Amino acid sequence: MLLDRLKDMSYEELEVLARDIREKIVRVVLENGGHLASNLGTVELTIALYRVFDPRRDVIVWDTGHQCYTHKILTGRDKDFHNLRKFGGISGFPTPKESPLDWFGTGHSGTSIAAALGFEKAFALLGEARSVVVVIGDGALTSGEALEALNQVKNLNSKIKIVLNDNEMSISKNVGGIAYHLSMLRTNSVYLKGKELLKKILEKTDVGMEIEEEMRSWRNGLKGIVQGVNVFESLGIKYFGPFDGHNIKLLENVFKRIKDYDYPVLVHVVTKKGKGFPPAEEDPVSYHSVTVGNAGRHTYSELFGRVLVRMAEEDERIVAVTAAMEDGTGLKPFKERFPKRFFDLGITEQTCVTFGAALGLAGFKPVVAVYSSFLQRAYDQIVHDVALQRAPVLLAVDRAGVVGEDGPTHHGLFDLNFLLSIPNIRILSPSSPQEFADTIYTVLRNLEGPTVVRYPREYFEDDIETVLQNMKEISLRWNIVRRGKGVALVSVGTLLREVLSVVEILGEDISVVSALQVKPVDREELRWLAEEHNLVFTVEESTKIGGFGSYLGQLLSEMGWKGRIVNVGVEDHFVPQGNREELLKVLGLDAKGLFEVVSAYFPREKTRRGKHEDQPRGWRS
Repeated sequence: MLLDRLKDMSYEELEVLARDIREKIVRVVLENGGHLASNLGTVELTIALYRVFDPRRDVIVWDTGHQCYTHKILTGRDKDFHNLRKFGGISGFPTPKESPLDWFGTGHSGTSIAAALGFEKAFALLGEARSVVVVIGDGALTSGEALEALNQVKNLNSKIKIVLNDNEMSISKNVGGIAYHLSMLRTNSVYLKGKELLKKILEKTDVGMEIEEEMRSWRNGLKGIVQGVNVFESLGIKYFGPFDGHNIKLLENVFKRIKDYDYPVLVHVVTKKGKGFPPAEEDPVSYHSVTVGNAGRHTYSELFGRVLVRMAEEDERIVAVTAAMEDGTGLKPFKERFPKRFFDLGITEQTCVTFGAALGLAGFKPVVAVYSSFLQRAYDQIVHDVALQRAPVLLAVDRAGVVGEDGPTHHGLFDLNFLLSIPNIRILSPSSPQEFADTIYTVLRNLEGPTVVRYPREYFEDDIETVLQNMKEISLRWNIVRRGKGVALVSVGTLLREVLSVVEILGEDISVVSALQVKPVDREELRWLAEEHNLVFTVEESTKIGGFGSYLGQLLSEMGWKGRIVNVGVEDHFVPQGNREELLKVLGLDAKGLFEVVSAYFPREKTRRGKHEDQPRGWRS
């Protein structure tokens, strides 16, 4: 693997390697999609780090994981890199099942320091001497778990080495006190002039490192005079930097020196997000994550942002809250239109939910926009701060269901399950762009308590302006799309389209229900379902255990219903990466898969009498 050749390469050869890696990342990501700007910023950093630390023995944890592409290329996955994020290909994030050199699986921000402390303690108990290194971005450093772990470094007598990759960004521009502190460390001109003298020495010889160590007291005094308290050193972590994150020789010398220090160290390196690819350098937000093949189509996130702006123009009590995801959640237009009513609290999902609860209790209409997989981090706040107090908060749960190429760390397959068990919450799952817009419109005109609106990472071709013009207040009940006898298919969310395809092919007198309001279930609708049907199929884009199907089955059972319910959803396993369409097919949640399940309950000859009689035979082959 390339890792074995690194230490024998000249600095000129390393520069060529960095260029080749950068070109490979750009080529593959522009074809497959993926995280581009963040990975282009860590090429030289990774090379320098692996010249000093060996990931076969030394524990190296890449926080969030969206900066690990160079790591993957260097550690044996160079030949498979063209399959990045494809179904059956290599993951866009570190995952131990893919390689033992991916020490810890990361896909959510802020987990690295806690994991590193755990690894360090484990090897200390085993009597093994290994270096433990964290590479964490300045955005991830704002997350609660990262700050909690930093607070434990001294308490655990840790010697971990933290590489702070500072590019002034998470996905959006960083906010908050930590970001401000780093900017002071990064930009103070008096201090940097003094640092530049040391840097020139460091680049040349190991003797320079000895000089740097001897001058440490002078440097610390200078920092104290110029910059005041360093938050890392106040926590017992020795701070070095800032250093140029694209200077391989300089970084290698720094890493060599700190490798065997008998105390915890933070090395502050400054990198440029999108380095080497001009479009990404100029617009790192747009090129943070690249999506391919959907030109001219719209997302529910985009529609959400447009609807919210329209509603906020009519109601000044509407405010928006996000966790460093103003672009990802579609809130950028809201921020531009209503900057005083927009709150980006950094990577702090817990804080966002509690903050929203207080806004709601104070008379506002807070909308907390968050990805389904990230909402998992705020479960206690939803229970304790929102639901228990009946706080009027709209949780806009983006990326609900199968997400796609980002894989198991990002699929939104659990939110419905963990939300169903919480009292006082209304859960809504619209089936189309128009119904989604109408639902947001209706909820915000009548927000009286905890409300969840779930929507997928799905593309559509509907004209957004037309959707907005047709937006109206609707009844938030089940939508009975077809009334039949004996058999009913109850669908949650946008899978309604697949369900209707199945019913059309079967040609049977089947009821079709779109369960817009997942919870609470209207008793009148439930009674109709029980009285008119003895076989009910539920279809949901979430895990079956504890999902809508089991919830509906429980309600029907409590009514004394004697019929049969068949729950169709995601089985008890994590779903791999792949595009949304192929994953729905693999999971049996596309029209073909649903037909296989439903048609098994009908006599074979009857399913072939409809106008599409040739299709079932072809599908079943």
